[in-house]
Amino acid sequence: MQEEQLKEVMDILLQIESDFSIPKNIRFRIKNAISALKEDQISVNLRVNKSLQELDALDEESNIPSFTRTQIWHVVSSLESLA
Repeated sequence: MQEEQLKEVMDILLQIESDFSIPKNIRFRIKNAISALKEDQISVNLRVNKSLQELDALDEESNIPSFTRTQIWHVVSSLESLA
């Protein structure tokens, strides 16, 4: 179950990261969140928390498209249920 949710989250984050209409600074944070989730040497809880830190920093960004903001909220909600 956990791995399925992580895969779904990763798919959404990779989709956002590959969208070049998203500002570069936001894609950079998304890339960091993806990298945190891919660290196999640490526990799932720690990976999720590191990823959430990156995504929480996007909360104050005003130049995120509304659809992307909704996607990020969905990802955050899914990650919080894993933590």
